[in-house]
Formats: sequence, structure tokens, C-alpha cells
Amino acid sequence: MSLMTPEQYEESLRKMKFKVYMFGEQVKNPVDHPIIRPSMNSVKMTYALAHDPQYEDLMTATSHLTGKKINRFCHLHQSTEDLIKKVKMQRLLGQMTGSCFQRCVGMDAINALDSVTYEMDQKLGTDYHKRFTKFLLMAQEGDFTIDGAMTDVKGDRSLPPSKQADPDMYVHVVEKNEKGIVVRGAKAHQTGAINSHWVLVMPTITMGKEDADYAVSFAAPADAEGIFYIYGRQSCDTRKLEGSEIDVGNAMYGGHEALMVFDNLFVPWEYVFMCGEYEFTGMLVERFAGYHRQSYGGCKAGVGDVLIGAAALVAEYNGVDKASHIRDKLIEMIHLNETLYSCGIACSAEGHRTASGTYLIDLLLANVCKQNVTRFPYEICRLAEDIAGGMMVTMASEKDLRHPEIGQVLAKYLKGVSDVPFEHRCRAMRLVENLTLGTAAVGYRTESMHGAGSPQAQRIMIARQGNLEHKKAIAKRIAGIKD
Repeated sequence: MSLMTPEQYEESLRKMKFKVYMFGEQVKNPVDHPIIRPSMNSVKMTYALAHDPQYEDLMTATSHLTGKKINRFCHLHQSTEDLIKKVKMQRLLGQMTGSCFQRCVGMDAINALDSVTYEMDQKLGTDYHKRFTKFLLMAQEGDFTIDGAMTDVKGDRSLPPSKQADPDMYVHVVEKNEKGIVVRGAKAHQTGAINSHWVLVMPTITMGKEDADYAVSFAAPADAEGIFYIYGRQSCDTRKLEGSEIDVGNAMYGGHEALMVFDNLFVPWEYVFMCGEYEFTGMLVERFAGYHRQSYGGCKAGVGDVLIGAAALVAEYNGVDKASHIRDKLIEMIHLNETLYSCGIACSAEGHRTASGTYLIDLLLANVCKQNVTRFPYEICRLAEDIAGGMMVTMASEKDLRHPEIGQVLAKYLKGVSDVPFEHRCRAMRLVENLTLGTAAVGYRTESMHGAGSPQAQRIMIARQGNLEHKKAIAKRIAGIKD
């Protein structure tokens, strides 16, 4: 197949047997559930654009394994050009959906695992890389959406995995036999898990010898027996159940998070890519985090473009778009947004080849990129809310807008500029609300803080990669200081 159509993708999900819980009940049909459906539409966009000649260069790549055209989300980066195109693709998809499109975590996971399993085999004589390459070939041929699963629930953060009162606070191996392993635990904040074909599990922190049972990486079908999901709530999520289009703000697209629970999941050895090699956990975490922090320079810039556009529309509909302070706020939003994008491009352009041949971003610049993402979207949101004004959070519902009597009153009093239909103003306001306070805020503002690691995680990496000794040495040379 190599390139799945959006229709084939939706049909493939219908054939899967996910075990999903939401609001205390099991969801029988995740694909058509009104809360989940918009997030599936966002993933569909990654398939649709791959078939559009206008976006083919960004959305597809040539597999270095088979020579076939594949979706870039299933591709291993073979050059700095590939790394740059990844960021450009993510910005495009953010612009197209105004939300999280969910395939980035899996793309970052396969790239990290490729180089780490290769280097693991080189040092230890294992055959993990061969297994991983076989899995990747299958994923490329099927054009599968892969959910990267790294974040454990962690329990008591002051204790390592092996010292937890409940051993299931980190995913771990509970049994090994000649056929495979059995794992138990849970992964939190799983972006797009219920829209995925496979899950690719990785350890969440650097492990010590005593944590060897927790040093595990593997792939499993997303609907495997032994995996179930508890769907995460988002602000304003039940608006999607009301049949309203305007009130949702972005009725077509969205994202989702879930708790992924492994209830004695059996994994055949062919899908196990790390099992006890604790000394390589730090490398895997560092490389995956680096790739994913690079990703935020693309996707968050794309969604930022949508928010800036919505704020500019509101200003226009309010009749204040020519005011100097409004123009200055929009300029500041653009400046912050382009700074995020610039960091994503910079860490890509400064990337380098690893031993396996896959290209890795510059880790320092990737962490700088994500550190900016923990701050700038918050200011962009604040400025958008400032421009939108209080009507954004006191506007009447769509049912009131459509009411034969009340609707006329609202049409009279919610109007801004006289030649702009009042509904246009309402829609623009709701989009700003969606991106700053509603369901999309989870994938934009809040995810900007905690996705790919909290701010402190990036600061630790910046300190590690910042090379202060080199900076001190060049300062001594310039100052004429001799040891």
C-alpha cells in the first residue's frame, strides 16, 4: 500500500477493537463518537495532504529501506533537509487543522529507536535493530499511525521505578518466556492513541541496574488484548455533544489524550526492542525528547498562525484593526510565533548523522526551541484574549443565536462593524476561545508547557549541552587570562 488514503485510514480504524472508557462507560464506536471524531479528522488530514500534489514534497519521502514513496510520518530522517521538511510539514498541518494532528510522537519514536537499537546492537551483540527494522518496514508499507508512548504515571516522583510502593507506577516486565514478555503498567497523556494502529513504548527516564525490569521498549497493536484506554477530559469537550458548530469554535478538528493501561499485555519477542538494557535508557529518552522538542517548533507555529489569524479577524470585525496598539499586539504575536519556528528550523539545519545513518537534530537547540514553546504560546494566547475582548467568554450559545426571537436581539447587539454579519464575529470569537480556553487549548497552550517534558527537563538538557567550559575558555583567551 505505502500511501493510505484518508478513507482507507478511517475504514482501518473501524476494523479495530479498541477498549475505551469515557464518562464511566465503554465507548462502543470511537470513530463516530462526537467527542473523539474531530481528533480522528485531524489525523485524516495527514493522509489527505500526502495525496495532494501541492504538498507532496513535504508530506511524503522516499524510504531508504525500499525506495518506495511513503508518508513522511513513517520516514527515518536521512539528511538535514529531511529534518527541515519535517518542521515545515508540521507547521502546514497545524495551519490546516488548528489542532494537534497526533502522528508526531510516533515519528519521533521510530527515529530515536532506530539509532539507539543500532548502537545497542553494536555494543552488546543483540539483534534489536533487525527486529525494529522489520517492524518499520511493516509500518511503512501499511502507512500506519504509530502512537509513541513514553510518559509513565510515575507515582512518587522522589523514588526510582524499583522503589515505588506500587511497582506498576512505571511500565515493567512481569514475565519472560520463550515466546515473549508480559508487561504491566500505564502510560499517561497518550496523544492520539485511539486514532493509532500501533503503540511504540519506551522507558520514560534513565534507569539504573536495579530498574532493569523497567528498561523496556516494544511495539503492540493499539487494540491488542491487554490494552485499554481511559479518555482524558478537555475544557468545553461536551459542547461537541450538543450538535453545535459555532460554540465548539473548531468543529471539524481536534486532538485527544488518554491513559493507556497495560493489563498483563503479552508482547512477542519480534516486537521487543529493549529488555533490561538499562544503560541505553538515557540515550533513548534524550534522543526521543530532542526530536519531539524539535517538533514543537513546527506544530505550535502552525496552530499559532491560526490563532493570530483569528485575533486579526476579531479586530477587523470589531472595527479596531487600524488602531496602533492592536497592530502592535499582532506584530508581537507574529514575532513570538516566528521565533518558535526559527528554533525548529535551526536545530534541524544543525543536525548530524548517527551511526545508523539516521539524522539527529542539534540537541541543545532543540531544547532551546521547546523552552521557548513553554513561554511564547502563553503570551500569544494572552494577546489574543486581549484583542478579542470580554465578549469571547460571555457570548450566548448557538441555540440562542438561532432562536427566532432571541436571535434577532443578539443579531442587533452582537454586531460589530455594520457590513460584517454578526455570525462571522461570533465564529471568530469562538475560534479564539477554542484555541485559548477550549479543547484546542489542551493541544496548544497546556501541551506547550508539558508536552515533550516540562520546562525543567529542557533546562537540565540546556545545562548539559551548553558547554560552559568551552565558553569560559574562549572568554579567558579574549581576556588574556592564562592558567
